Amino acid sequence: MSIRCLLGPRACLLTTATALALCAAPAVAQEADETVFQMLGRIIFGTGTAKVAIDTPQAVTALEQEDLDRKQAGNIGEMLKGVPGVQAAGASARPMGMAFNIRGIGNSEQTASEERIKVVVDGAPKFFEQYRMGSFFGDLELFKRVEILRGPASSTLYGSGTIGGAVVFTTKDAADYLGEGETSALRFKLGYESNGDVVKPGVIYAHRAGNADFLLALNSSHGGEKKDGAGDVLAGTEHDSISGLAKGTLTFGNDGDQSLTLAISRTDTDLDQAAVAQSGGATNIPVFGFADIHAVDDTATLTWRNRFSANDLLDLTVQLSYTDTNVEKSNFSNGAFCSPGTFQVLCEGEFGYATTTLKVENTADLSSGDWDNFLTFGVQLSEQKRSATSSLGALAFHPEGTDRKLGVYAQGEFVWNDRLTLIPGLRVDFGDRTPSTATIAAGGAAASDEAISPKLSALYKLNDNWGVFGTIARTERMPTLDELYSTDGGRLPSLNLEKESADSFELGVTYQREGLFAEDDTLQLKATAFHSDLSNLIVTNSATGAVPRYLNVRSAEIWGGELEASYDAERWFASLGYSNVKSAYRDMPNPAANGLTVADTPAENVSLTVGTKFPDRGLIVGWTAYYYDAITTNSVATTAAGTITATHTPHYDTHDLFVTWKPETGALPGMDVTLTVENAFDADYKNNLSLDRAQGMNAKLTIGKNFTW
Repeated sequence: MSIRCLLGPRACLLTTATALALCAAPAVAQEADETVFQMLGRIIFGTGTAKVAIDTPQAVTALEQEDLDRKQAGNIGEMLKGVPGVQAAGASARPMGMAFNIRGIGNSEQTASEERIKVVVDGAPKFFEQYRMGSFFGDLELFKRVEILRGPASSTLYGSGTIGGAVVFTTKDAADYLGEGETSALRFKLGYESNGDVVKPGVIYAHRAGNADFLLALNSSHGGEKKDGAGDVLAGTEHDSISGLAKGTLTFGNDGDQSLTLAISRTDTDLDQAAVAQSGGATNIPVFGFADIHAVDDTATLTWRNRFSANDLLDLTVQLSYTDTNVEKSNFSNGAFCSPGTFQVLCEGEFGYATTTLKVENTADLSSGDWDNFLTFGVQLSEQKRSATSSLGALAFHPEGTDRKLGVYAQGEFVWNDRLTLIPGLRVDFGDRTPSTATIAAGGAAASDEAISPKLSALYKLNDNWGVFGTIARTERMPTLDELYSTDGGRLPSLNLEKESADSFELGVTYQREGLFAEDDTLQLKATAFHSDLSNLIVTNSATGAVPRYLNVRSAEIWGGELEASYDAERWFASLGYSNVKSAYRDMPNPAANGLTVADTPAENVSLTVGTKFPDRGLIVGWTAYYYDAITTNSVATTAAGTITATHTPHYDTHDLFVTWKPETGALPGMDVTLTVENAFDADYKNNLSLDRAQGMNAKLTIGKNFTW
């Protein structure tokens, strides 16, 4: 892969960064966080017991509060930039219209992504699917941490069918703002984005009283139309939203080994005359026009944990959660075309997903001698109610129904002498899907099935520097409500669908070294190769008439590699992320499709970050370059004589700058200033997984101030 496009601009940007540093505020004493850029040195919680990322036998990335603050992300696409193998699909800048894509799995038509990629907030599973509306509407300001777990090894803990992986969000806590001996904290923040004149104020209050603490957070965001790199307006990018979080934790019991945590969050977004097709596309907006959209995203979790300090066999967590994402659409610009069938998408309507989940999990410590042994056993019950109504009644392309699941899983974690790690796992999910009365009238019928997902992951440290790891996994995915019961276009329910399955393996190497160029510097590297064979793929039937809406095609293949590396020293840091995903249709009804690249495959890409730290000034200055190679993907009809549509996306490169200033003493303690300039050269481009041109240069400035007492 060529990176010739990075070399020229780098010198210019580094010169600019140095000039900014020299013009910084007077020196103030601060010890820089020396681990802020050691991505592979971070603790990972989403794979079982806590592990350092580089010692986890799976491709994982954790974005901490410092990363989220530095990115100042307004959407999931901006948040995921630079994470190997992961990006957003769908829109480029609209507040709704984005979905997750991990290693070529996931798109803005979310009929299958509910199972293939698990999205979790504070332990609660979340999902939303509606015609070109994206999948995640929570305000990123509510979160302090995001873990991205790539690959099917996540199926054990998060659910069978997790071929792509899991995205795990954690909301802020009062303890994040209260130091030792402090009882109260108040944080004010004001953010601004130049592209779209976005204003983002926020306030957080945290309090501790004895063995209890709580946090209240309130954020809002208002912005106008954004523009792409050519200066053209990205239609429908205006937004107004407000979000809030209330979270409290009570600690009690022997030695404080019990805790009870309640977290409630809401994001309320109003879009006036927004694109009906939020995922975008120059051809879609004129056809479907605009509408007023009101979306409310709720998450509530109640979690009791008892560590049983006197009993190593018990570490019990019980969680009850409820999530509800509801979208209302009205005032359509093309509402005159509202009619039964496809154009019912232009009728006023309300769409929702409400999921109630009970999860009970225990981890037993069976350690002995040189072995650290942990066995996790869990049971998860969930009920998802999918609702949809329009001014003309039920919608054939958004069938209502209820999906109930029972999941039982076990995972072992065996570590010998801190050198060999073995993680076997097995999960069985039982699913019952029940159509609504309207869906039954359209031909739907109840369906039951089960899915089994076994895995074995291992990591072996060859010495203090080198390690090798790998995973063998099989996962099965049950059909979703949408796939079973959709009947639009005069087609029939797809009641005879087979389970989708994937046989996957990963193989990787790790390297870490201290004192490479200086006594206190570190170099960390993790490279992963992966391969998945997907069988009985569930896809849209391109045939018309009285045929099933969805069907199984024979197979597809996804393979590739990722690299994540970081260097950190007292004064300097650098990081590198690389991803190359390949795919091919196999055994298709149309033989001409075999070997062609699947439509959801991301382009080969690399990100490079370099920067410098000024510990005595509390200042960090950096530059990131992104390069995406050209790619041609293909949409394939499912009939033997069906058409094949190839889409070519040219290569492009973009560059970001960032400056953070956090004085600890002097005249401005508790203050932080972050400046981020995205797409600094105003490049005009389109990512191949996006239907829109990307937004142009965007300067983001956030000023925050903490008060504690």
